[in-house]
Order: sequence, then C-alpha cells, then structure tokens
Amino acid sequence: MSRRHQYHQPNAPDSPSDTSNSETELDFGELGLKGDNDKGEDHASSSWDQNSPGTRIPLRKLRATRTRGFGIQHDDDAYPDSEPAGVLHHSSGGIDFDGTLQDSAPLLATSNGSISSRKSPAENLRQSSLRIAKFFSSTPDDHPCSSLEAQDSSLTGTSRNITIGQDPPPRFPPNSVSNAKYTAWSFLPRTLYNEFSFFFNMYFLLVALSQLIPPLRIGYVSTYVFPLVFVLSITLGKEAVDDITRRRRDAEANKGSYTILRLRDPTSTSRRKDRRKDRIGKENPTRGERSNRSSSYPNRLDVIEEEEEILGHNGKESKPAIEVDELTIRSRDIKVGDIVKLGKDQRVPADLVILKSSAADSDPITLPSSRPKQESLPLSSNGHSSESPLASPVPTIEASLESGNLPGRIETGGTREAFLRTDQLDGETDWKLRLASPLTQSLEPWEFSRLRIVAGRPSKKVNEFVGTIEWMPRLDLQNIGGAPQDRSSQKAMTAPLTIDNTAWANTVLASNVTVLAVVVYTGAQTRQAMSTTPPRSKTGLLDCEINDLTKILCALTLTLSIILVALEGFENREEMKWYVAITRFLILFSTIIPISLRVNLDMGKSVYAWFIERDQGILGTVVRTSTIPEELGRIEYLLSDKTGTLTRNEMELKKIHVGTVSYANEAMDEVSSYVRQGFVTGPADDVLQPSALVTPSLSRHTPSAGNQTTRTRREIGSRVRDLVLALALCHNVTPTAEEEDGQSFTTYQASSPDEIAIVRWTEQVGLRLVHRDRKSITLQSVETSRVVVRVRILEIFPFTSEGKRMGTILQFLQGEVSTPPSLDDAGEIWFYQKGADTVMTSIVAANDWLGEETANMAREGFRTLVVGRRKLSAQQYLDFSAMYKEASLSLQNRDARLARVVKEHLESSLELLGVTGVEDKLQKDVKPSLELLRNAGIKIWMLTGDKVETARCVAVSAKLVSRTQYIHTITKLTPETPAASALDALSLLRSKPDSTALLIDGDSLSYFLSHHRWEFVSVAVLLPAVIACRCSPTQKADVAYLIRQFTKKRVACIGDGGNDVSMIQAADVGVGIVGKEGRQASLAADFSITSFHHLTKLLVWHGRNSYKRSAKLAQFIIHRGLIISVCQTIYSIAVRYEPNALYRDWLLVGYATVYTMAPVFSLVLDKDVDEGLANLYPELYKELTHGQSLSYRTFFVWVAISIYQGSIIQGLSQLLVDSVDSPQMVSVSFTVLVINELIMVACEVVTWHRFMVASLLGTIAIYIGSIPFLGGYFDLAYVWSLAFAWRVAAICAISLIPPYSVKILRRTLKPPSYRKVQGI
Repeated sequence: MSRRHQYHQPNAPDSPSDTSNSETELDFGELGLKGDNDKGEDHASSSWDQNSPGTRIPLRKLRATRTRGFGIQHDDDAYPDSEPAGVLHHSSGGIDFDGTLQDSAPLLATSNGSISSRKSPAENLRQSSLRIAKFFSSTPDDHPCSSLEAQDSSLTGTSRNITIGQDPPPRFPPNSVSNAKYTAWSFLPRTLYNEFSFFFNMYFLLVALSQLIPPLRIGYVSTYVFPLVFVLSITLGKEAVDDITRRRRDAEANKGSYTILRLRDPTSTSRRKDRRKDRIGKENPTRGERSNRSSSYPNRLDVIEEEEEILGHNGKESKPAIEVDELTIRSRDIKVGDIVKLGKDQRVPADLVILKSSAADSDPITLPSSRPKQESLPLSSNGHSSESPLASPVPTIEASLESGNLPGRIETGGTREAFLRTDQLDGETDWKLRLASPLTQSLEPWEFSRLRIVAGRPSKKVNEFVGTIEWMPRLDLQNIGGAPQDRSSQKAMTAPLTIDNTAWANTVLASNVTVLAVVVYTGAQTRQAMSTTPPRSKTGLLDCEINDLTKILCALTLTLSIILVALEGFENREEMKWYVAITRFLILFSTIIPISLRVNLDMGKSVYAWFIERDQGILGTVVRTSTIPEELGRIEYLLSDKTGTLTRNEMELKKIHVGTVSYANEAMDEVSSYVRQGFVTGPADDVLQPSALVTPSLSRHTPSAGNQTTRTRREIGSRVRDLVLALALCHNVTPTAEEEDGQSFTTYQASSPDEIAIVRWTEQVGLRLVHRDRKSITLQSVETSRVVVRVRILEIFPFTSEGKRMGTILQFLQGEVSTPPSLDDAGEIWFYQKGADTVMTSIVAANDWLGEETANMAREGFRTLVVGRRKLSAQQYLDFSAMYKEASLSLQNRDARLARVVKEHLESSLELLGVTGVEDKLQKDVKPSLELLRNAGIKIWMLTGDKVETARCVAVSAKLVSRTQYIHTITKLTPETPAASALDALSLLRSKPDSTALLIDGDSLSYFLSHHRWEFVSVAVLLPAVIACRCSPTQKADVAYLIRQFTKKRVACIGDGGNDVSMIQAADVGVGIVGKEGRQASLAADFSITSFHHLTKLLVWHGRNSYKRSAKLAQFIIHRGLIISVCQTIYSIAVRYEPNALYRDWLLVGYATVYTMAPVFSLVLDKDVDEGLANLYPELYKELTHGQSLSYRTFFVWVAISIYQGSIIQGLSQLLVDSVDSPQMVSVSFTVLVINELIMVACEVVTWHRFMVASLLGTIAIYIGSIPFLGGYFDLAYVWSLAFAWRVAAICAISLIPPYSVKILRRTLKPPSYRKVQGI
C-alpha cells in the first residue's frame, strides 16, 4: 500500500523491515550513506560525517587529489614527493588505476568471505589505504574525511562508478546487437569441426588422404579429393551466407538513430593550453617533455583553477560553465555515461537510469531564467523525504538552495511519469511506471556533469536494481588551506536508485513524455542480453539419422572387404599384403557411402528455403537457418509465448453484468442511454448556464425520462450508472493531450492495458476522463461536453500481485462547476474497490449470482473484475486515516499492518456494483491454427511472463484448453514446500493426463526444475496443454532443454520479443514473429514469420514436404551408391578377388553427377498431396513424427532392392556378353545401370513437374551424346549394334519389373495415407 501521493507506484519497494538474502544488493548503510555505528541509536540518527571525530578535510582539498572523471592518467613524475595523485590504492583490489570499481571484486567489504558488519565510512576509511597528495593535505593520511568521493574506497567492489558526460573505461562492451554464430577467426575451426563430426565426412576425408599413399591409390587422386572439397565448399558457403545475412540484419538494428546530449566546456581547452605553456616554460627540459607528453589530459590544478575562474571569488556561479549539444548517433555508438534523449514510442537502446522526464511539448534542455514555485518535498542527503521516520537531521536540499549548492527545488507537482512497455523484455502486458530521482528531476541538463552514479555489476534480474546517485556541490575556493567551511554547504547530495528509476534495453517508452537518461549498461551487459543464451549451430534429426545409416553402410563395406580377402586367403596373396587388399576394397566400395549425398541434401535445403520465402500465402517469411527445413516436419512440442504471439496486447471491455441483467455488443447502446440520463445536470442547449456536479447520491435519484418507466428499469439504470461511475473513477489512468497532423486528441496512460480499456469504454458510453493528477479527478459528459463529476483523491491503494485488487477513497465535490473547489468543502466520501473474483467474493456483501457469472465470463475467455463500493462518514475516514498513518510509520511488517488496517476499516460488506469482462484480442486466426496443430499431433505449451489470471483467460479464449478439459493449477510452491505436498500436486495429472491441462507459475516451475525435475517432466509431456506464467527468459529456455532431453523429440519455440530469444535459441526449431515492438526474436530465430497463423502452413505444408522429399532423396542416393557397389562386388568375385575397379575415372564420377544427378535431385519437387488436403487432414503430419519416411525398415528395404538389382545387372551382363573383363561387358553393365536409375526415379514420382520431365529427357540425351567420347571405356562399335540393344533391354526388364510389382501389390493391399485421402 502507499500513501496518497504514491498511487502511481505499483512496484514500490518493500518496507525497510524487509530483508534480502541476496549478497549482490547494496546496503546504503554499508555504502556509508548513513551512520549506524552506535547500537543505541535508531535509524533516524545523524549521518556519519557529523559523528566522526577530528578535523575535516574540505571537499575542495579532497577533489584536488582526484580528476573529475575516470580513465584520466597523469605522469607520475609530476608528483616527486608523494605517490601519484589521483591513483587510488585499495586493499581489496576493487578499484582500477583509473578510479573505477571492478565488476569482479566482492560487492561488500568482506572478511573471510562473509559480509562485513556495518561500520561507518569513517572506520572503513581508516582501514583503507586511500592516500592524499601531501602538499594538499593538512591532516594525516589516515584521517577520516567527509566527502563521498573518499567513500569509494569502502564502496562495494562489484559496483561501477559512472561520471555522467565523460568517456567510460574501455572495459565496457560496445552497445551492439549480435546474433551471429561465428567470427572471422572462429568460422573455419567451428564449421570444419561441425562437418567432420559427421561420420561420413570423416570417412571420405580418410579415403581422400589414402590416395596420397601409392599402394592404396586407385585412379586419379582428384576423383576422391574434388568431391569432398566440393561438398565442404557448399556446406561452408551456406553457413557463411546465413551468418553474413544475420550480421547484415544486426547492422540494420544497430543503425537506429538516437539523440544524445554532449556536455562540453567551451572555455576549458584554451585555459588549459595557456596554463600548460606557463608551467612548461618554468620547468626544466626533462620535466617539460614529461608535461608535454601528458598535455592531452587535464590534471588536478587545471580543474581547480578552472573552477576558480568560473565561480569567482565569492563562490557564486555567474553562468553555466557547460554547454549542452544535441547529437544524433547510432545505437551501436552509445557508451556508458552518455545522456540519451527519448520520446514516445522510442525503443530504449541500452540499460538506462532516468534523470529527468518532462512533457513532450516542452524542451528539457532550455535554461529557464526563473523557475515557478512548485510543490516540493525536502530531501535529505541520504535520499529520504523529511516526512519519513528515516530522515536524518542533516541539511535538506532547500537549505542547500539557500547556500547556492543546488540550482533548483525538488519538483513533485511538475514531474511527468514515464510508462514503459516491457512485454518484449519480461512478457508482462502491464506498463511499468518509471520516475526520475527527485535529486535529478529538478536539475537542468548542463548540471548533469556534477552527477555520479554508483550501480551494481551487470545482472540478468530484470526486476531488481540497487544503486545510488550523487550530486557534487559547488565549491567555495576561498578557504583552501584555511579553516574548513561549514560542511552543509559542501556536502554531496545523494539519493537511492531502485528499479523504479530505470529503463532497460528493449523496452519502449509508451507515454507522451521526453526522458533524459544516462546509460549504465551497454551491449552484452544489458539485462536483455544477459538473459539470452548464445546462438548455437543446429543439426537436423534427418542428418543425424543419415549419419547413423552411414555407419551401418561403413560396417557393411568393411565386412564385405574382409569377406572378399578371406575367400582368397590371407596368406595366399603375393602382390600385396592382406591389410592393403582390405583397404583397397574399402576404397573401391566407398561409393556405398555416396559423398554426393551431402551435396544433394544441402542443395535440397536451399530449394526448400526458396519455396518458403516465395510462398504468397506467408509473405514476409524469412529462412535464417537454411540447414534445418526438414525439422519443420518433425515437430511434436510447440512452446509459444503469449503477448504479441497469441494475443495483440489490445484490451477491450466486451461485457458487464449488474446482477439482474448483462450487457454486451449492441446492448451497450442501452448503457449509453442510462449514462446520458444519469449525468444530465443542466439544459443541453444552454451551454452558458453552469452545471451542477453529480455525486453518487444525486445520480441515484436523477429522474428518468418519461413517466411510464417502471421501477425495475429505474433500478437497473441506477445500478448501471453507479457501475459506470465507479469504473470511471477507480483506476490509475492519466489522460494526456496529443496532437497529430494538426488534430488534437486524448490518449490514456496507465500501468495496465486493462485499465485503459475500461476508461475508453466509459468514454464510449458517455463519461469521459478529462483530468487526473495526484489530488483530483474530473469527468466530463460526452454528450454535453460539461464537467459533471469532480472528486478529491484521499487515498490510493495500488494493485499488487498478492492483493489482486486496487481501491481508492474519494471525496465528491458539490455545487456548481464554475465554483473553484475549496479544501474545506465537505462532500460525500466513498471507498471504491475492484479486483479478481477470488478475493472480492469475501469482501462484497452476500449475493447469489457473482460466482456463476464470473465463471461464465471466464469460460468465454474474459478477464473479470468485480467492482464494489462503500460510503464512509467523515468520522469513519478520520479514524481510518489515523490508523493508516500510524501503520505507515512502522519499521517492522509495515505492509502487513497497512493491509490489516484497510481490511478492518474498509474491506467489509461492500455494495456489489457489477462485474466486467475484458477481452485480450487474439492474433489473426489463432483459434483455428491451434486446433489444426493439435490435430496434427503437436502438444502446445504456453510460456508467458504475465499473470496467472491473464494466462488462464488467454488459454481459454484461444481454445488452447478446450471446454471439456480441467485446468489443474499449481502456484506458490517455494523451496520450503515439503516434497510430499509438491508431488501430491502432480498426482492428479498422472491419473488423468488426457483430459487435464496444467497451469503453473514461475516459482512453482522453478521449484520442480530444481527439486523434482524428472518427476515433473515425465507427467507434463503427457498433457495436451501446459500453461506456465510468470516465467523468466531463462526458465523458458530451461523448459525447452528439458523437453528435448527427456523426450528426444523435436521442439519448436515461437515468440516475438527479446525475452523469447533464449527459448528460441534453445529449441530445435526457433520461429520468430516480426512484432510491432521489435525484431529481436525474428533476428535470432531460424525462421521469421509475420503472424502466428503462418506457422501452420510452415509446419503442415512446407515442413511435411521438406521432410518427405529429403527422405526420398536420401534413400535414392543411397540406392544409387549401393547398386554400383554391388556391381563392383560381383565383378571382384569374378576376377578372383582382385581389388581392381569395374568403373574407372570418368565413369565413376559421371554416374553420380551428369548421368543421374538431375533426375534424382528433381525429387525435391515431388508432392504426394496438395496444400488443401494437407490442411484438411492434419493427421498426415502426425505420421511424420514417427519417422516412417526414413527408418531402419525403409533403409533395409532399399538395401535389398539395391542388392537384387546390382546382382542382376552385373551378373547378367557378364553372362550375356560372355565376358568378365571386356569393354563390351562394361558398356552393357554401365548403360543398364544408368537406365535402371532413371526408370526407378520415374516410378517413385507421385506428382509430375515439368522440371522432372525435362531432367529425365535431358539426362538421356546427355548420356547418348556422350557415348562417342567414351571410347576409352566402351566398345563403340558394339554399342551401336542390335546385340547391345536387346541385352540392355532384357537386363533392365528383369531388374525393374519384380521390385515394381511388389510395390504395386503392397500399395493395393495396404495403401498409404496420402492415397486414402486422395481417393485413389
């Protein structure tokens, strides 16, 4: 809960009593921002510097020992009598030589690895080795000093110091997005390793290397080397093209233009040059050379003298010393410390800390001559409001103004809240409210040069941030070397930084404001990048299966080689040793493992990618990983994001229910008529006559038009008006006026899109929100354009994920609109509240319809809100306010005490006004797409970062969960949960896996993944649907890995946001949607689409075709290599087991290329069904998941066919020609081999394509035309004879007819599914 001026902080930090177990969180007491060394003092004690003994070192002296920024080096010889000034020595090693803190050092000063006890910074400084230049210091080196600059020695080693407007150390990464898999140095090693991890590539490498050994050489070396080089070139070329494409798209993303502010001093350069000249002239030559070498850096004397000239003798600033320049740079050039200027709908380029936010129509860089007086809150130097019990009795910012240390007041009334859309980062649909620190909101941009930020080291926790911001004061330089000044005029002002002051990369500024923010993390150190896993090289399941089949073929080859050598005898060989003979046989039979297989498959993948990208039905689809299109046909699990993927994140109020009647669709016109009647406060035609304000009591008794109106209708109208009024007032929405193309219009800003949808609906029915600030709300009648309701906001109780409700206490102003409101006006006080039905049921008065109606709306997929109210007397409110204020001052269990006060005084027997149903609009054709995918045998999981209730509603509305399925919910499991209770939660799922869906939150999912990993996944993979909400990006990736590891099935992940990148990269197939909010997911995915419903065609049509075509192509190529190896075996047996080649040189190469390659490769155009049948019968896709198109059974069937045909071709050729080793036999055998392969291709085609016909006829023509050039292998005179022709025809018939007859018989007895759906 929050006080009245905190209604806009739904993510407000916990109470001070809350403790944290994280050692990475900064404690401001340990940072030295507040004293805590005396046990007897409470938290309101004065700061440590006021309790520290001894003489103080003026701030000016301490700053003289350091540079203004970091990374500025000086010549050591410039300080002959002391250690180099500006070099900080720290015993923990947490500070670099340049003054910045190392990220790798421990967060807090520790002893023996544990967090140290709290000590004052003075004590920490005594124990540190901070040293000050002797000629500046009037105190011992170990004396405590009051400046927060000195506290760096005791700050955490994990933090980083950022001085705004100065160049950061080079160790910070560049701010660029990279989805590339390789670098210029890693490309060849990684790709070659990946290629030779495949067995057959390694096999052919060994075969090619064997040809360098003379006893093993068979034919030309190029015959074996060139195919391998060609295969590797094709594969590496594809990888290179894919990665270059990724880099180009990354470069486009990194070219985004952003405006930054550069702070520069136009006078400092000339002054420094003059001072250096004077100094160098007075020094000896050696010293002058050293000074000249370091002249590019300002030293401490330059900085001090520059401040003296700027400030003058009175310590008063005469004019701004810093000029502010606006520059437009690319996002990749943004650095830590840069000030970025953002406007509405701009994407945040890096992790930022907001310094200032203002209205979009104002110029935040203008230097106003005078500042209007605004409401201000005094802020102490430790960052606490003076009204807080934690405030310390130290000088406030107001006091600093009087002394000239701060250029303005802490503005609250003029502060503009900034709302961020974070759905691309964490998946949540609610907008996040972000505010500038009160310390910086009032500063002008040129004053940012005095700011310094201390931030923790990079982390992937998107909901956590701890840091501090420090404003360095102006200096009175008259007292250098003299008595110390009053430290109140020198004290550095500090304030804490929390998650509410940040804007993470990949979020979008949703509100109409201008934001100035400083960069704290860039590139790989941003939250979004650290939640992303690095890209990996993906290998398709088909490639793995072919690799396994290749090992079987190699084993067959080795076995056959040993058998042939053994048949002759190992000891009977005279010309060569037996192991040399086995090796030569292995090389001869290497065609069994066709190297052209990889070439054909890779070329086929390119064809599939070409088809996908040019499909008019899925325009905009991009194939980024062209090596795995067959995987699209093997998907069994689909993991989907919700926001932006299944839904549009556009809310619309579709239905209301007021107890006796519900309104939806056209019935909303009746609601509008009730509102018009209830809020008519004067004659509509007399716009000059002042109208009276409406209160709930007045609206109840407003007479209805016509005397025939029944009492029931009047009661219904009154209830409708009360509900509309409650919805128009109980929210955190702020209206803003915008202008586009010369036309003004009103937009709404809020943390939740549900709230905006409700307010827009109230405007549609006649009640418009025209003004909202922290104190009041004004409503206007749409019909008369008159103000009809004006209320004063007394209290706001924001929505929380634990409370699941929000409320407000309002005082209705009475009288005429023209009368200015007075703080003393007495008006009706009402408490309004709305929330989830699960919590509101026990709060509202007893009724008999709430449960049934909310259940009906939930079944329709609506997000329901129950609305109630209660009237309070002035005394009741005063009693509540006193108790609430007392509870807000508690230091222990503050939130629980606040909630208890609200429950006791307000949340009881509320008048039930009605129920609303808000619909989250789905993407186009989501429902039929999900249904088709389920019928295709794909189990769908929805992983989202959104709330449990939201995820449930979307799952129902999208038909992810059918009406007949029970949703079993598991939430709020913690590490302390007993194992028995957690396992009991899974027992119901195990008993009814087919009719139960699982809904689980992120904490429970984390519990199961950590403690009962296999028990959970063994049950979850059996369910038809799983909905996981409140998931972090890392959890999404873990789920994808877990399913892959446990099931060994293919997993696809689809998303549209940066928070989905890890999940997409962890999947076997990653699909990214080009969303309205960015292209991070699209760039990192294997396939990019523009809408979710395109996924069905990508899988059911293109995926199915790609897999079936590649499976058929692979089997034909294996058959082509097997059949020639069988011929070689028959020939070797006939020539008494000599390892001599049957087909040499060109015949061997030509057979696998020009004579058979085109017809075989044309199978990539074949299709068994058309697209309409594939969508009509998604069960055809389900068959592919079993891998029946390419399995061990089909492989051995093709092995049997190859053995039969090879034996017939070679055996009959030798018998009919009556020769074992002659050109006539070779010509007959080779010709039959080519014709047999071409006819086999023709027999396997289901749907003919013109390229198939052309390839067959063209190949036959090429073979016939090449015969005259084959005189070295053929007997050309014999080829043109009739004896050659009849022998070829007879052998072809015997080779082809039996296998084809068996195929026809089997197809008749057991037709395949595609023939059934075609009715063939």
